[in-house]
Amino acid sequence: MADNPTAATADSASAPLPTSPEALLAHLEALGIAATVHRHPPVFTVEESQALRGSMPGGHIKNLFLRNKKGDRMWLVVLEENAKVDLKALAPRIDGDKLSFGSPDRLMTHLGVRPGSVTPLALVNDKAGKVELVLDRAILAMDPVNCHPLTNDMTVAISAADLERFFAATGHRPRLLDF
Repeated sequence: MADNPTAATADSASAPLPTSPEALLAHLEALGIAATVHRHPPVFTVEESQALRGSMPGGHIKNLFLRNKKGDRMWLVVLEENAKVDLKALAPRIDGDKLSFGSPDRLMTHLGVRPGSVTPLALVNDKAGKVELVLDRAILAMDPVNCHPLTNDMTVAISAADLERFFAATGHRPRLLDF
């Protein structure tokens, strides 16, 4: 699969989501995971999120969907929103080679979300377990953790312990790193 963002963007933008936010919320409920939903205009950056969220309690995250140069490995890196990442320095820490961002098409294929909506909850769509999860250890101390439920026009707040339960239910064991 090519990672040509220009060619893939139109396809990814119009593709239906494999799991709707409502289906995800029902899945969380079935797992016994409490989620508080906040609706808002779509946000695409940490800065937009900070400007719109007001005094929403808890920790806020950012998510990077990465691939290696060969394209045979992918990672979802979940960080505290203000964490700084050097992709060159991160590569050896996750046993990867030259890292780059995955294309919109690859993102839709493997995590079932569009750019701007990357979230750890998208692992619900990685049934084949092809995406490796890297988690900033600081997230485990957040109460609650705020993330998108597959679209960027909502935020859900769930406990860090419930997020870990969600990861286990999807078969993804996070690699914990300090950023």
